[in-house]
Amino acid sequence: MSNVCQLFLERERETLSPYACLTENTRGREFPHTPCDNRTEFQRDRDRIIHSESFRCLMGKTQVFLAPNDAHYRTRLTHTLEVSQIARIICRALRLNEDLCEAIALGHDLGHTPFGHAGEEAMQKCYSADFTHYKQSLRVVEKLERGGKGLNLTWEVRDGIVNHTGNSMASTLEGLIVKYADRIAYINHDIDDACRAGILKQDDIPKDIRDILGGRHSQRINTMVTSVIRYSTDKPEIGMEPEIQEATDALRQFMFREVYTNPAAKGEESKAKALLVRLFDYYVKNPEKMPALYFKHTQDEPVERCVCDYISSMTDRYAIECYKELFIPEVWRG
Repeated sequence: MSNVCQLFLERERETLSPYACLTENTRGREFPHTPCDNRTEFQRDRDRIIHSESFRCLMGKTQVFLAPNDAHYRTRLTHTLEVSQIARIICRALRLNEDLCEAIALGHDLGHTPFGHAGEEAMQKCYSADFTHYKQSLRVVEKLERGGKGLNLTWEVRDGIVNHTGNSMASTLEGLIVKYADRIAYINHDIDDACRAGILKQDDIPKDIRDILGGRHSQRINTMVTSVIRYSTDKPEIGMEPEIQEATDALRQFMFREVYTNPAAKGEESKAKALLVRLFDYYVKNPEKMPALYFKHTQDEPVERCVCDYISSMTDRYAIECYKELFIPEVWRG
């Protein structure tokens, strides 16, 4: 073989399922590029995402608990890594394209706002009711990364990123796996974090759900992952067995009722939203105060769009520091 990449492509043809998205069949990238001798296109996408600024910022963005002092709580980055791990296990078992699945998983939350979904709701209020973190993730990889050049990812990875949640469906089975892995990851690690915060105990989960999914973190994840693999093996679709799907949906509803809308977990969200709303208003009136990248985009896009991009890129701590710098007298800063 002339290069390592060709070996990878041949291995895909020989070993992957007929339902897999082979790298050689990619719809390609928006802009021309020189192929790499040592990596396939999806492997390059994975590497571009890992080395991006927005990926590094995920370590400072809230998952559920806002800016926690305990380092053991999940952040948006640890969530992303857990999604990637779960997605790869399912993908490997189904003989689908693990490189594509991994790239989608690592990039699926790149556009998430500071303060988790509270930040998303703030941008919906300030900028547009249509704002979502998954659309923003697509904008990050297509336009904002690399100083405004974007990452120039393959079509399949971008499709998986923008369709990883909600009612939209990715066009590849690998993208659909990430959709399931995302839900499996956040339901279970949010239970873990809620127990750490004293909001839940494992026994608070209804017994009928525990009897089906398991009473411990690892048991529940294993049950859900195994169910997806059993249901989806040798099929052109991804799903869960009905009983496991029903219990998983019930567990998610339980989490919305007991954690995601619980004042003990979300009581600070109104403050976080107010902080971001005030920052948004300030930068709309003073766009020149934004970093050069975002201010430059105001030449061809609405100021509100560019301010939304800037605020969405912030970590929790950076947003707080910006607020302090702009609105808190220096003598009062602690």
